[in-house]
Amino acid sequence: MNAIADAVARAFTLLFTGDPDLWRIVWVSLKTSIVGLLLATPPAILIGYVVAMRKFRGRRIVIWLAQAALSLPTVLIGLLLYLLLSRHGPLGGLQWLFSQPGIVFGQCVVALPVLLAFTLAAVQGLDPRYAETAIALGAAPMQVMVRVLYEARFGVMAAVLSGFGRVISEVGCALMVGGNIEGETRTITTAIALETSKGEFAQGIALGIVLVSIALLMNGALMLLQGDAHTARERA
Repeated sequence: MNAIADAVARAFTLLFTGDPDLWRIVWVSLKTSIVGLLLATPPAILIGYVVAMRKFRGRRIVIWLAQAALSLPTVLIGLLLYLLLSRHGPLGGLQWLFSQPGIVFGQCVVALPVLLAFTLAAVQGLDPRYAETAIALGAAPMQVMVRVLYEARFGVMAAVLSGFGRVISEVGCALMVGGNIEGETRTITTAIALETSKGEFAQGIALGIVLVSIALLMNGALMLLQGDAHTARERA
């Protein structure tokens, strides 16, 4: 018990004294996760909207694959990206393996199915009369899309927040593609795994506190969005 209490005390010391190594890890995690999410969001929302609004052959298969992709382990995604980015892989010339661009690429791939599936569900859950009214008023296809996505904005924002929660907390892909290089590709989750394996718990606990704080903020934001969505529906 004394050892645990000492590790917790040292963890809070690291947090509140601004330990540069710890906050560098947090910065790398936030940077790669946010950039990966920003890159994944536009195509995911566009694809989700098109799949939800258009009737085409194979649509059910696309929806099934999008939902099934949510269950893919991130370590499997990491393995596939490792093979793609390795020296002899199709994308080896990019030299992204064990680099921050590689982690960003991986986070983008990890976030994509979450964003797509949630956007698809949000658009499908709308009253079809929103789109029908816009079309009847002579709106162009782009204007119809903007209108529909505006009405589905709470679901789309929830998709973005869920996507961020997915990428900031995953470990498999970041470890395999990034290589856990100190100061370059070491993220919160890979650092926790490393420190725990070495029996050094203080930094792992400190990073765990940061990760839990981020999770609480994400859930709080989701709760606020859900409350706003309920208020908007009541006013409508």
